[in-house]
Amino acid sequence: MTSPRTTTDRPTDPADPTAAFEDIVGAETDRDPDHAVIERGAAPCAPRRVRRRATSRPPTDPEVDKALREVETELAGRWGETKLEPSVRRIAALMDVLGEPQRAYPSIHITGTNGKTSTARMIEALLAAFDLRTGRYTSPHVQSITERISLDGAPIAAERFVETYQDIKPYVEMVDAREEYRLSFFEVLTGMAYAAFADAPVDVAVVEVGMGGSWDATNVLDGSVAVLTPIDLDHTDRLGSTPGEIATEKSGIIKQGATVVMAQQPVDAAQVILKKAVEVDATVAREGLEFGVVARRVAVGGQLLTLRGLGGEYEEVFLPLHGEHQAHNASVALAAVEAFFGIGSQHARPLDIDTIRKAFASVTSPGRLEVVRRSPTVVLDAAHNPAGARAARRAAISEAFDFSNLVGVVGASDGKDMRGLLEAFEPIFAEVVITQNTSHRAMSADDLAAIAVEVFGDERVQVEPRLPDALEAAITLAEEEGEFSGGGVLVTGSVITVGEARLLLGRG
Repeated sequence: MTSPRTTTDRPTDPADPTAAFEDIVGAETDRDPDHAVIERGAAPCAPRRVRRRATSRPPTDPEVDKALREVETELAGRWGETKLEPSVRRIAALMDVLGEPQRAYPSIHITGTNGKTSTARMIEALLAAFDLRTGRYTSPHVQSITERISLDGAPIAAERFVETYQDIKPYVEMVDAREEYRLSFFEVLTGMAYAAFADAPVDVAVVEVGMGGSWDATNVLDGSVAVLTPIDLDHTDRLGSTPGEIATEKSGIIKQGATVVMAQQPVDAAQVILKKAVEVDATVAREGLEFGVVARRVAVGGQLLTLRGLGGEYEEVFLPLHGEHQAHNASVALAAVEAFFGIGSQHARPLDIDTIRKAFASVTSPGRLEVVRRSPTVVLDAAHNPAGARAARRAAISEAFDFSNLVGVVGASDGKDMRGLLEAFEPIFAEVVITQNTSHRAMSADDLAAIAVEVFGDERVQVEPRLPDALEAAITLAEEEGEFSGGGVLVTGSVITVGEARLLLGRG
């Protein structure tokens, strides 16, 4: 097999990073910044513009909230995110009638099993620090559906979310009418994101895959940079039963001539990704070879890193997130941004270190080892598979927090490997409180408790079907060791559980 090109094999005349940066920044168009409905007279390949409809008066917040709830209700009537058809035909049809909005801006496309959202947020922060206007599409949301579509680092305004939906709704219905199945919840949201980004307009889109890669709705993009975060076992009923099989699906986001930024992977997954890179003549940057974490040490509120990027070394970078896995996410994010700016070993010029430090210091990732209360400390982490649980366990106990009595609150979604997740947490949880979130996809507390008893034993398991009761019970258990004993609570198992706990604990 021909070896894939790495960043050391980049063509002899690579783009100058400064020129690439100036090209992107200088690509400010004279497009009307107003937002609006689709203009039908545009050229076939040009994205149809969206102009915001004028209103006689700005709607009040209650009116906007009501409109947002109505949109959510309409979206909820479509196929949910767990019901999928392995095809991009419908989303491609929607992009066609919208005028291909996803081609109006360059993009960085991200897939993997864990770390996608945190990596996306880091990439977004880095790009913004270099004065690029960003659009970010991630899923699922922690608390509000508007979080999925971000502009300039913040969730899209509820009013704008509603307007974007209303603008594309006629075209959604047009596609619905001629396809065997209607567009799904995720497909419509993806269409909204791409239309909102073209409308803004953004300089670059940072897009996280929903599930898999090849047939994911986001994969109508031609990302100039394809990021593959660590691949592990998740959604095995749809993606495959080994990392290599799952990588086959996820490597589908790698496009002709793109740059692949690959996190450390299991051997079989790495082989699949490299083979795909050869097939499409993509350049590959590999964590541990072309880039990586040189050093890290725990610091107050996060960690201090030295990162080796594609253009050189970056020292004394503070990242206000906990865990070794977040350091690796940071190295992947940095390499992705360097690749976007055309930086490789043949043109190895590091980005401005002060800008890099400022960007990483600003990063947030709600629901990822997020402290939401003290005395006792309550930490939220959206781990929902064994690999995510192992990463949270290492960070929560080994370095960031010194818990002597840690109580888990676990609520899950159906279809997940909860035995594997609970087994990962068993060594660190003194006791576990099993609960249930309010989603229709929630695993019943009784079913989850039956697994927990097998893992922890009956005496260490308490069942509280209502999340407020579960939080109260866990906090009481953590406090039993005394105020200064190192008692803590870790809420985990599902993004939805974490989002609901975040609201209950006053972070909404």
